[in-house]
Amino acid sequence: MPDRYDVLVVGAGPAGLAAAHTAAAHGARVGLLDAQPRPGGQVWRHDVRRQAPRAARDAIEKLHGVDVLANHSVVAVESSALRVEALQDSRSIAYGSLILATGARELLLPFPGWTLPGVTSAGGLQALTKQGWPVAGKRVVVAGSGPLLLAAADTLRKHGANVLGIFEQAQAATVHAFARQLRHWPARAVQAAGLRLRLAGVPYRFGSFVRHAHGEDAVQRVDIESPGGVQTLECDLLAVGYGLVPNTELAQTLGCAMDYLGPHPHVSVDRLLRTSVEGVYAAGEAGGIGGLAVARLEGAMAGHVATGHSVAAHALLPQRDRERRFSVLLSRHFALDARLRSLADNDTMICRCEDVTLSELDGFTDARAAKLATRCGMGACQGRICGTALAELGRFPRNGARPPIFPARLATLAGLTTLPSDDAYRGS
Repeated sequence: MPDRYDVLVVGAGPAGLAAAHTAAAHGARVGLLDAQPRPGGQVWRHDVRRQAPRAARDAIEKLHGVDVLANHSVVAVESSALRVEALQDSRSIAYGSLILATGARELLLPFPGWTLPGVTSAGGLQALTKQGWPVAGKRVVVAGSGPLLLAAADTLRKHGANVLGIFEQAQAATVHAFARQLRHWPARAVQAAGLRLRLAGVPYRFGSFVRHAHGEDAVQRVDIESPGGVQTLECDLLAVGYGLVPNTELAQTLGCAMDYLGPHPHVSVDRLLRTSVEGVYAAGEAGGIGGLAVARLEGAMAGHVATGHSVAAHALLPQRDRERRFSVLLSRHFALDARLRSLADNDTMICRCEDVTLSELDGFTDARAAKLATRCGMGACQGRICGTALAELGRFPRNGARPPIFPARLATLAGLTTLPSDDAYRGS
C-alpha cells in the first residue's frame, strides 16, 4: 500500500464509500480508512446471519481502484498526513485531499442503573446482535427517541429476541405529526411502513422513557415513566438511545472550525463541503446529523470536489438540500423532553470508565478542570460517552480533542513525528 494518496477518506460508512468511489472514478489514487474489519459503517454493519441490503452490497462492490484499509484507526495528525494504527503496526499516510466521513455515535443520557450489565445503547445492541451476540429468547426493552429505535427492534426481533416494547420519549401527537409529513418523502414512508409491519405485535408507546434500571449482577427490571404513570417491566436486556451526535474529534484535531448550534458541535462546511482547513472536506453526519440519504449524496459531492469536479458536485445540491430538510424535521419532532436531563441523581455513575458520580462533578464549569480533579473522561472511551452526556445535561461543553484520538499502543505513539504542546489543547 502506498504511503500517500491523492484522496484519503476516513470512514467506510455510506458517506465514505460514496466519496471513495466517486474520487476513484475520476482517476485519483484513493485510500479508504476504517477501524472496522469490513466496510459499511454502523448503518451497514455486517450481519453474521443476514445478507446486507442491496444498496450496501452495490456500494462496496463499486470500490474499484480503491485501497480499503480496514482495521486502521487514526491516532494523530501530522503535517498533511495522518498517523494510523493497524493490527500489527502503525504508519504515517500522507494525502493531497482529505475527506472526513467519520459518522456519528449515539447520545446516551444517564439514569440510575444505566451502567448495569445488560444495559446498552440501542444501536450498540443492534451492532452486537449483528456480530453474533446471543439475543434469541431474551426479553428486551427498547427505549429512547427517534427512528433508530425501530431499526434496532427490527434487528433484534429478526435474531429471535422477545421485544417487550418500544418506548419513545416524544409525545404521540408529535410523532403522528411527523408521520404525516412523510408523504413528502415517499421512500422514507415506505421504509417506515415496512418497519411497523415487521414489528406488528410489539407495543410502541409514546411520551414514555426509562426512569430507573434495577438488578444485582445485571439488569432485571426497568421502571418506565409513561403518561399513565410508572410501570415496571422485567427484562433481560435494555437498549436505550437518544439520537446521534457527530464524531468531530479528528476534525477538531485538524483545526477545522465547528458550528455550535446546540450542546454538540458539527464540522462547519460551505455549500461544497469544504471545511476551514485547505484540502479537507466533511461529508455526512460529521457535518450535522442527516441520515443515510444525506450521507450518500454528500459523500459523492465530496469525492467530486476533492478531485476538482465542482460542477458535478453542484448538480447534487438540490437533492442534498431536500434530504437535509428531512433531518431538520426529524430533529424538531423528536426533540428531547427536559425531564430526561434530570433523571440522574447524585449517586448515579456518570463516567463508568473511572467510576465518577454526578455529585463529584459539582462545582466544575469546564471539562478540563473536571478531568484533572476526578479523571472523568480519561478512560477507554476518552470522554465520548460521559463528556457527550454532560454536555447534553448542560454541565459543561465537550470542546476540543487531543491526541491520541483513540487509545493506541506505546509503539505507535513513539512513532509520532511531532508531539503537540499541551497549550494547543487547553479546551479539551
